[in-house]
Amino acid sequence: MDAIVGLVIAVIVVVLMFIFVVKTVRIVPQARARNIERFGRYRKTLEPGMNFIIPFVDRVKPLIDLREQVVAFKGQPVITEDNLVVLIDTVLFFQVTDPRAADYEIVDYIQAIEQLTATMLRSVIGSMDLEQTLTSRDRINNMLRGVLDEASGKWGIRVTRVEIKAIDPPKSVVDAMEKQMRAEREKRAAILTAEGVRQSKILTAEGEKQSNILRAEGDKQSQILRSEGQAQAIGTVFQAVHHHDADSKVLAYQYLQTLPQLAQAEGNTFWVIPSEVTTALKTLSTAFGGDNTGQAAVPQAGQGGPGGPGQVTGGAASAALPGDADGRPSLAADGDTARARAAAPEKEAAKEAAADELAAREAAHTRDELAQVEQEVAAVERQVAEAERLGPR
Repeated sequence: MDAIVGLVIAVIVVVLMFIFVVKTVRIVPQARARNIERFGRYRKTLEPGMNFIIPFVDRVKPLIDLREQVVAFKGQPVITEDNLVVLIDTVLFFQVTDPRAADYEIVDYIQAIEQLTATMLRSVIGSMDLEQTLTSRDRINNMLRGVLDEASGKWGIRVTRVEIKAIDPPKSVVDAMEKQMRAEREKRAAILTAEGVRQSKILTAEGEKQSNILRAEGDKQSQILRSEGQAQAIGTVFQAVHHHDADSKVLAYQYLQTLPQLAQAEGNTFWVIPSEVTTALKTLSTAFGGDNTGQAAVPQAGQGGPGGPGQVTGGAASAALPGDADGRPSLAADGDTARARAAAPEKEAAKEAAADELAAREAAHTRDELAQVEQEVAAVERQVAEAERLGPR
């Protein structure tokens, strides 16, 4: 019996000693702190590690975290300067620097910081319009951090950072902003398109201008070269004529070659036969071995006697074929032609002398050429007769 009582007493003593040890020793983790009250009055703050207190005399308060903490506050309704209600979500970073002040200066420092943040948001955002609010987040963060750090300093709390997480304008404002943004982008697109079209037209005009300039330069150079070539050709022909001493028969042949061009034009109702035709025909007839009497007859191109329609006389210097009173063409000579005929014998005599000299010098190699000339003269006579027959009646 005594043994049992002794065993019970021993167990009780051990339990009491264990409780005493537990109540006496307090282990505080790193970056934590605990406040100690003795008889209801603050005595000290336990540091991290092993600490000893007096059991049943000292009361240990809950742990206080000394690490930096993050608190997110949901949307706070704030009215901007332009009377728009926006919801602002904030994120607060703070750290307890004085466990005693955090425990005894404020009941709930987290709730206090939340309310202080909402109050400062209304004060700061109330002085800005919506556009400034959306574009001035850094300014708002700095203002909030300065005010909260100053106000929470006496609570043993240091606000390290304040961030605006989200700003939610009303849905109607969001729709209006989207429309504005869309209109602005469309405006920029239209401006860029107009600038592109303008630049394209400018470049096209510059290219056409350069092309026209180059084309004009090319035409100018071509005309210059063509004119120089014609000038050289004329000079060469002129020098060849003077060098070979061309006589009147060659010139008469070249003159007769232009007569077919007079009858080729369409719609000719009035055709003038130059008086030089008689002289040219007479010169050619001399080259062909004809008589040198100074008379050259123009072949008949139609029916009738002398002076009739379709007949040109060698003595006429210039003839026209207008309709007379009875509708038949007649030949008329003007005063200039008469004066030319008066001076013709002397010129014809000189030309005949030159033609005789040329015929004697070139008789050996001109037979074939004379035959060809006869054919061409015959063709010219036919064309002249045809032109007279088709003339006005």
